[in-house]
Amino acid sequence: MEEGVSMADFFSEIAQHFHIKDPDIRTYSPLTLAYIGDGIYDLVIRSIVVGRGNTKASQLHQHTSHLVKAHSQSQMMEYLLPELTEEEEDYYRRGRNAKSPTMAKNATVGDYRRPTGFEALMGYLYLTGQMQRLLYLVDLGLAGLREEELTHV
Repeated sequence: MEEGVSMADFFSEIAQHFHIKDPDIRTYSPLTLAYIGDGIYDLVIRSIVVGRGNTKASQLHQHTSHLVKAHSQSQMMEYLLPELTEEEEDYYRRGRNAKSPTMAKNATVGDYRRPTGFEALMGYLYLTGQMQRLLYLVDLGLAGLREEELTHV
């Protein structure tokens, strides 16, 4: 990536370099949006974890895994739902209601569907260049998780 390219332009840079046409997000299945959203959310969390300091890879993985697991994403949605716009809520709902052929290990159906909706929302925001909004929502969700963890100590 060239110096000076913002994260919001990341997909545009990829698309331009590899000659990918502008996506029509309305035609993407919720599971396609969840697929890219999963990767983007993972990249955001890995960036946060690595940004907090150099440490053993096993510790980096442990911190990251805790935040990207289905249960944590499901909990985050409780804090995000009241903040979503109508359009964002629609993408979340479409992802949540999508029938997936697989399911995360150790997750209930609800704990799997809500994160799929969360990931579809992340994919929608990423592909439409709304990185600031994506980061705001991730930050809000992480704050909710921290608050919840403090009350259960």
